[in-house]
Amino acid sequence: MAISINTLAAKQCKSCEGNVPPLSTVEIEEMLYQLDGWELFDGLIVKTYNFKNYYEVMAFVNTVAWISHREDHHPDIALGYNKCRVEYITHSTGGLSENDFICAAKIDVLFKV
Repeated sequence: MAISINTLAAKQCKSCEGNVPPLSTVEIEEMLYQLDGWELFDGLIVKTYNFKNYYEVMAFVNTVAWISHREDHHPDIALGYNKCRVEYITHSTGGLSENDFICAAKIDVLFKV
């Protein structure tokens, strides 16, 4: 059964502390398929968002920070004048978890607003 971006965005992140294994390659591919424009790169999922100007980038980054705080799951963010690159990995599992995909979906929903 495929999971849609809206289904992922409606979920809440779960604690990954302890012995939670990372997702398998098949699970990663299935979840990545449900996201728009995210790519697997060096064990991370990444996406670059483009904007008209620096103000829009900063508004986006601040909103991503708010989502990250609420979910207690934080990405690495790199930004420039009109773009922002977001990277997710779950360090405590040593790979990707469902939390990475939940947060990616929430950001995609935000970006479409």
